[in-house]
Amino acid sequence: MPNSSSVSEFLLLAFADTRELQLLHFALFLGIYLAALLGNGLILTAVACDHRLHTPMYFFLLNLALLDLGCISTTVPKAMANSLWDTRAISYAGCAAQVFAFVFLISAEFYLLTVMSYDRYVAICKPLHYGTLLGSRACAQMAAAAWGSGFLNAVLHMASTFSLPLCQGNAVDQFFCEISQILKLSCSDSYLREVRALVFSFSLVFGCFVFIVLSYVQIFRAVPRMPSERGQLKAFSMCLPHLAVVSLFVSTIIFACLKPPSISSPSLDHVVAVLYSVVPPALNPFIYSMRNKGLKHALWKLIS
Repeated sequence: MPNSSSVSEFLLLAFADTRELQLLHFALFLGIYLAALLGNGLILTAVACDHRLHTPMYFFLLNLALLDLGCISTTVPKAMANSLWDTRAISYAGCAAQVFAFVFLISAEFYLLTVMSYDRYVAICKPLHYGTLLGSRACAQMAAAAWGSGFLNAVLHMASTFSLPLCQGNAVDQFFCEISQILKLSCSDSYLREVRALVFSFSLVFGCFVFIVLSYVQIFRAVPRMPSERGQLKAFSMCLPHLAVVSLFVSTIIFACLKPPSISSPSLDHVVAVLYSVVPPALNPFIYSMRNKGLKHALWKLIS
């Protein structure tokens, strides 16, 4: 019975059995990856180069673009390489690094989305105190807290997951090293340690979700009381992109975690993993740029 010390590599789920479908998956992932690189790269460049975008909202958006780039770069390039070269192997160290990076980035992204909801709340409900509550030092501290919380969460999960003995071989039924799939390889009496880590992380995520909901309850109560229709439209324009990103992020994660076992299958798990790990980093830049005149102006100026 092999354990974690005797496993030198893992075998990831192949996209398809036929060579033509493997190349098709490679082309699709390449297109999505290039779109994510282009969208997030343009946002990073525009925010960094245009001094009019040096505000708390765009500072947090810059951090979100960095996290999106890191998140999609953790999983997609290896999956594309496996499809292109018709391989499945990933080293034990590479799998551990992938788990750490993915948990770190996706956790930090959700914590940052929570901070961004606070930014929207202060801007709409307490505009006179915006400069005081969200000064440059406070913004840097909140962003650092989001990144630091994600780092600690990743350390906790990687230590819990890769300290488990593996008794069920080394075939991971996913296109990247997903914790839930690695747990299926562990001994049945030992993965409770990782379950405790998952419960701790779920508690933090639930607390952040409640904070986001309460922030938007206050925002939607304050917007109708604004004296001008123009101010109401501006407030909704500020909130809708963030709300869309949060909804996309939360809905895909919830479905991945709570889908009924009766409908679970490798192909469905594959699709769900693509929805929460690949699609949001590619869509987020376009969601934020659609209704943001300042960002669209800076992007047009940058391109022209």
